[in-house]
Amino acid sequence: MNYLNAVNKVLKRLRERPVTSVSDTEYSELIGMFINDSKREIEEAWNWSALRQSLTVTTTSGVFNYELNGTQNDLNVLYVMNFTSKAFMKYESAGWFDDKFLSADVATGSPDSYSFNGVSTDGDTLVDIYPKPDGVYTLRFNVVVRTADLEEDADKFNVPSHPVIMLAYAKAIEERGEDNAQTGNTAFSVANKVLNDSIQLDANKHPEELIWNTI
Repeated sequence: MNYLNAVNKVLKRLRERPVTSVSDTEYSELIGMFINDSKREIEEAWNWSALRQSLTVTTTSGVFNYELNGTQNDLNVLYVMNFTSKAFMKYESAGWFDDKFLSADVATGSPDSYSFNGVSTDGDTLVDIYPKPDGVYTLRFNVVVRTADLEEDADKFNVPSHPVIMLAYAKAIEERGEDNAQTGNTAFSVANKVLNDSIQLDANKHPEELIWNTI
């Protein structure tokens, strides 16, 4: 499913004419905005399999700050592992890290903790690790990375498209203010059911993760 297809599916439900490009009319552009708003909400509702990535960081002795390339500061960390020492790393607060690094004798060794510390000039997430590595270690960050807004007609979804379309349709109905909001309320209820069904299908791949948000 691409961006243009999704916009036309919403337009069809609204009994509007299809377009040949999302930018064809002001209304199709508005529907495109609803598609992107909905995509964002759907992506944030669950740790979708299609958005999961494993990012590898190779440490340098004495360096404790690293960039998670390609994350654009829009990620959810599932877990972090020090593959060299074969141990999971734990998250600690920025205050905890400040306390450690303000110490006169900063520990060195195999990293077992991490924390977030701003973004790079490219907009990617920066992380600190502790202890300060005393050599080369391979760290693996298993994360969920949300995608950028759809812009081109041929841009495709990574998450299931049906809940995105149904939520965008609900937003369009609400914007029109039809039927004293009754139709809009029904559309949101349907969109929420479609989302829950899609999450349940994806959750079958990860049975240990059965808590999600609803829209």
